Amino acid sequence: MRSLCLRCLRPQTTCYCARVPQVDSRTRVVFLQHPRERRVAIGTARMAHLSLPNSELYVGVDFTGHTRLAQLAAHPERVAVLFPGEEAIPLEEAREQPPETLIVVDGTWPLARKLVKTNPLLAGLPRIGFVPRRPSNYRIRAEPAEHCVSTIEAVVEVLGALEGRQEHFDAMLGAFDFMVDTQLDRQSARTEPPRKRLYKSAWQPPLELRTIAESFPHLVLLYAEANAHPSEQSLPSELVHLVALRPATGERFEAVLAPRQPLARSTSLHVELPEETLLAGEAVETGLARFQSFLRPEDKLAVWTTFALDLLRRDGFPVPEAVNVRLACARALKQKTGGVEQGAELLGGRSAEPWAPGRAGRRIVALEAVVRALDERGRATQPPLRQRMAS
Repeated sequence: MRSLCLRCLRPQTTCYCARVPQVDSRTRVVFLQHPRERRVAIGTARMAHLSLPNSELYVGVDFTGHTRLAQLAAHPERVAVLFPGEEAIPLEEAREQPPETLIVVDGTWPLARKLVKTNPLLAGLPRIGFVPRRPSNYRIRAEPAEHCVSTIEAVVEVLGALEGRQEHFDAMLGAFDFMVDTQLDRQSARTEPPRKRLYKSAWQPPLELRTIAESFPHLVLLYAEANAHPSEQSLPSELVHLVALRPATGERFEAVLAPRQPLARSTSLHVELPEETLLAGEAVETGLARFQSFLRPEDKLAVWTTFALDLLRRDGFPVPEAVNVRLACARALKQKTGGVEQGAELLGGRSAEPWAPGRAGRRIVALEAVVRALDERGRATQPPLRQRMAS
């Protein structure tokens, strides 16, 4: 019988305790964990709890009469629940008046939804939702959608945004990455045959790729550049170059927007446009009005990261539903990806000649190459050749 670590509840040979840092937070984090999730050896809520001295962990389904939860729910202006939904406010809005306590529901999505539904006290509290900055590294457990990440990744993302200290909370992911890499190494070293399933459903592409394929007729690919000052100057980044493409029809959009703040020294170098071009750009109101006219009611924006969406929101643009292409690319490649141009190369997609100037011109055609490659994989009826040979 394997010996378990009584702190992380992992086998001694895969114990991650030595890699768990102590990370202080102004926000009190309260984990509500479904009992089934507690039995999952590769769960991450306990790992996050061990990293955060200012946190609590409770296990259960029905918290009716739970003194602590009732105490928190009595002050809804100080508390928020990290859980997606139509009524959830984005991180940008939550950052303006951050909660003192963040309640995190832990479990598979069906179990988490059941936990929320079972506890009416949670329904009366504000919710926070977010789109992750990068693909999940949870490569040892399938996620139901491209925006889903592990509990510890979600907590790191949200605390970093709420408190403005992203690198401070990113340190929590060291133990998580170690657990994932260790699990994958052990799986690859197994010599015994894999367990056989009694019932096997028909193969279909990963959900993220099917989403790209199903949304393709309504996708608008988007890339944006910013006038970004050094962080010590406390000037927010502002949108200066916006390009978009509707791959189903080939329609294109471009806007160079005049900066409203002083032009940062490095902006021209990074966006690869002359200063004169940037300074002579159109007014942001005019450019965004043209972009609004370019979009259709059923469109979905497709972006490599959420940076472009954040820039649009800062200018008050009503951002429609978006698809995170980088997440889908990582699922297709089963590995981390770098920039969009590297993603296109790894997928074997061929980028067209740039039709817009600057770095945005290169990256929008690379984004198109990635999306077309993912669309093809999302429509496949059989697994890739390598996967078929391995099975």
